[in-house]
Amino acid sequence: MTPDSSSELSATVTAPLIGRARFAPGDIVRHRMFDFRGVVFDIDPVFANSDEWYEAIPEEIRPAKEQPYYHLLAENGDSSYIAYVSQQNLVADGDGGPIDHPQIDAMFDGLERGRYRVRAIHRH
Repeated sequence: MTPDSSSELSATVTAPLIGRARFAPGDIVRHRMFDFRGVVFDIDPVFANSDEWYEAIPEEIRPAKEQPYYHLLAENGDSSYIAYVSQQNLVADGDGGPIDHPQIDAMFDGLERGRYRVRAIHRH
């Protein structure tokens, strides 16, 4: 250790406050403001999409970046798609019924007690 390295070791690192994920892969969720629901298939601990995507959200409803963001296999009355949603905009889905998305069977191994079982190949 050099004489200067001890001061480097005592430096304080400032990191964003990251909330704990409320949902896990396989959980069925519903958007708070928009009429769609989906199943979680991945989680980012903080916002990890493009700045262009983020700036496209109207400022009055733009969520904070320092929270978990969820990748969803989503559906609404018209179509199925992939959604990227902040934790503050999701609630647990009380319906418990299946999600009608063409990629469900590739990632999940059936619906059991209101949540999807993640296929072993997709577990971390």
